[in-house]
Amino acid sequence: MTIPSAEGFLPAASCLPCTAEEERAAVEALTRDAEANVQDGDLRYLVSQSWWTNWQSYVGLLSYGENDTDIPLQPTSRPGEIDNRKLVSEENSSGSEEQELQRTLREGEDYMLVPQEVWRKLYDWYKGGPAISRKVICEDPTSRRYIVDVYPLHLTLIDERDSSVRTIKLSRKAKVHELYRLVCSILAVEQSKIRLWDYYQKTKNKELANQSETLEEAQLTMDQEILLEVSVDYTWSSDLAPRCTNNEFALVPLEPSTSSFSIAGGPNISNGYSSRIGSSLPQDNHFNPLLRDTEDGYSSFSNGTKDEIHGLTGLHNLGNTCFMNSAIQSLVHTPPLVEYFLKDYTQEINTDNPLGLQGELAVAFAELLRKLWSAGRTSVPPRAFKSKLSRFAPQFSGYNQHDSQELLAFLLDGLHEDLNRVKKKPYIEAKDADDRPDEEFAEECWNDHKARNDSIIVDKFQGQYKSTLVCPECNKISVTFDPFMYLSLPLPSTVTRMMTVTVFSGTGEFLPMPYTVTVQKNGACRDLFKALSDACCLNDSETLLLAEVYDYRIYRYFSPSELLHSIKDGDQLVAYKLPVGHEKLLRVEILHRKVDRFTSEPQFNITRKLIGSPLVTCIPVDSTRKVDVYAAVSAVLAPFVRAKVHPPGDSMLNGSGPSLDGIVLTDNGASCEKGLSTSNVDEAITDAELLPFKLYLSDDKGHVRNPIDEDSNHVLGSTMRLLMDWSVREHEVYNLKYMEDLLDVFKPGFMSKKTRQEAVNLFSCLDAFLKDEPLGPDDMWYCPSCKEHRQASKKLDLWRLPEILVVHLKRFSYSRYMKNKLDTFVNFPIHHLDMSKYAKHTSRGDQPPIYELYSVINHYGGLGGGHYSAYAKLVEEDNWYHFDDSHVSSVNEEETRTSAAYLLFYRRLDGNSCPMSEDVPVDTDMVDSPEA
Repeated sequence: MTIPSAEGFLPAASCLPCTAEEERAAVEALTRDAEANVQDGDLRYLVSQSWWTNWQSYVGLLSYGENDTDIPLQPTSRPGEIDNRKLVSEENSSGSEEQELQRTLREGEDYMLVPQEVWRKLYDWYKGGPAISRKVICEDPTSRRYIVDVYPLHLTLIDERDSSVRTIKLSRKAKVHELYRLVCSILAVEQSKIRLWDYYQKTKNKELANQSETLEEAQLTMDQEILLEVSVDYTWSSDLAPRCTNNEFALVPLEPSTSSFSIAGGPNISNGYSSRIGSSLPQDNHFNPLLRDTEDGYSSFSNGTKDEIHGLTGLHNLGNTCFMNSAIQSLVHTPPLVEYFLKDYTQEINTDNPLGLQGELAVAFAELLRKLWSAGRTSVPPRAFKSKLSRFAPQFSGYNQHDSQELLAFLLDGLHEDLNRVKKKPYIEAKDADDRPDEEFAEECWNDHKARNDSIIVDKFQGQYKSTLVCPECNKISVTFDPFMYLSLPLPSTVTRMMTVTVFSGTGEFLPMPYTVTVQKNGACRDLFKALSDACCLNDSETLLLAEVYDYRIYRYFSPSELLHSIKDGDQLVAYKLPVGHEKLLRVEILHRKVDRFTSEPQFNITRKLIGSPLVTCIPVDSTRKVDVYAAVSAVLAPFVRAKVHPPGDSMLNGSGPSLDGIVLTDNGASCEKGLSTSNVDEAITDAELLPFKLYLSDDKGHVRNPIDEDSNHVLGSTMRLLMDWSVREHEVYNLKYMEDLLDVFKPGFMSKKTRQEAVNLFSCLDAFLKDEPLGPDDMWYCPSCKEHRQASKKLDLWRLPEILVVHLKRFSYSRYMKNKLDTFVNFPIHHLDMSKYAKHTSRGDQPPIYELYSVINHYGGLGGGHYSAYAKLVEEDNWYHFDDSHVSSVNEEETRTSAAYLLFYRRLDGNSCPMSEDVPVDTDMVDSPEA
């Protein structure tokens, strides 16, 4: 046989494409090598996230699941050319080698970063483009922490000679001398004849004279102006007059934050900055809010207003810093912190705490708070604070959007360590409850915590919760009491899911029926079994066999211990109602195939096409004669018989076959049949033409078709798989439509629209947070009794409530490849938040824990583009204001309740705090308020 040449069919420069497996192996190997040998100056390429997702699915890399649980997707077709056009700005400067990106891009949402070697391979395989490269820069040489400079620093260079404007781009880690060299190269001037100024807000702030510092250390921010002065005969021009400008940066997130910070007393997680830079704390008069401070171009005397309003100063957006501005505004409007930092707090600064920042963070925050509380309403650029923040927490450097809650967690934890009154933390060994009363053990744990952590933050923000773990095997109970800084509450729709399962009868008693039940998202299949059993009124002698149907065959069976995370919304689930103990019987799976009676046998593999849903029944292991098999299948098909063909009461094969109701399992697992007789159908079985259907022995995919033996049919394993032909005759006898069009586990279209309009309230979020639930597979608990890791059940209770209660509404859900934001409106009380139902213990006698709202952080938009702002209340004058970066405006109290609410700040009312009176409204429109 001659194999024809491929010449003429493939381009000359082409080669046979790699298989999906070969592409995957090559990319994985190149990525591992690149990450293991990363160096400063390496290149990373941006690839469209949508294209990358298609490619991952094609090669089998992509998986979906909550809590990073991997569930393989079905393979897809090979993707087309790489298309990065949506990543590139339409306003690319002509002649620029570096592609200008859209300002609204976010890693993981819009693009993926791949090493240069991977990009070359992908380009060889798929072509397309454009190629978009960015440099790897060393964020921290000490810890060898590298990041990709996706968005270099854009600076607006203003030439004071002719007021011409140019845009230059440099890495924020570039040195000032590199900036000078670039400017000299562009304008063809000698460096000795120029001076560069920080010209933020068209005001000369300082000369960029320290050429060894980075642009970030020089506090240069995205899109800001720098001024070029050129000497004439070594004479410098006078300062330019200030000009007004409006150069706001797009307020959208660019990359997700991957940082995490511990609360005091919790697990210590590195903040990404290991070197400790010594700080010289200023003298007491440095903290006097009346002293002139011209840093950042701000002076408490130059606010341009004579009013005495305090606390209404906005913050400039330095380039995607709305997440920081909103958190700062909420904290600087927290009454205990205002009182603390406006006084002399310097005696409590802890410069020796290895977990702190030598007091620098506390000093920077105090300086900013005092500026914001100075008289007047001129907005303040928080450049000095951001510079300090970037030094100690590199994850917040640059100009990407971050999570305001993550920044808040860092600030509170960092302020606590800087102001910790405990100079030398004692070693305290963790103790067990030893069956002691909760009150005694909780007090001991709190005292141990206070012995190591004692600050204004602990005094005002920290509470204590009780955690109870129960081992599912030995029922060992473990109780701990831990501190908390804020409550992260899930929205009810994020902890449960609705699942639809079609229930079939394995004994032929009823037609298939879909049931929709609600289960815990992180639960196991046993929870789904229980919910289905209740829905379909299962009796004690019945059980369910749960399976997934894919491509008209059974793809997999589920055990009770399997996690629901492995089931996707697009899957199709069926449950077969079978007798208890069916595992000891021979399972019979019936696949259905559309066939033409006139098709010859050799054409079987060409014309086969599976249809309908598989059916499952059981027969005794020793009853595998042809008559037994046909009788069992006929019985399970009984509900599908068309009434006009087989009126009720007629005797057909299905009426005389063995019934599962007559099967009795003995203690040793054997089975016997009570009153079963198949002699009356033996004669009919011998004549194939009289049978109402045709069956064959097959495999799990329906690829095999072997005849069924008259006497006995040996089966390997515990499952007999049958293939049933469906011709015109079968369709005339049975109604196949009841086996077609299985429902998906969940249809997002209708339900998501409905859910978006539904409102939940803060109490239902609290109930979901405190509900007993099993731990996830990545959070197993080591049982001291079993000596093994177990998926224990966990129950949280609030034991001790703080004076300032911060509530985080978990609107964002993240897994490895899927991200989502919930816009559900949460109805929360503004006045009289009564936590009596949830507080298990109070140290204030009989006084109930009543809270009042004083600030809200909002997040508008979705994951791919959004903006943060804050509502804050001036407690003394009882008025609310909206802090939207530099813009501050008055708002009505009710306007603070929106679906954008992300973080809620409550202060506890006591005998010394504005008591509840008839003049203070109590929320009466709260839905499902807690019962008394």
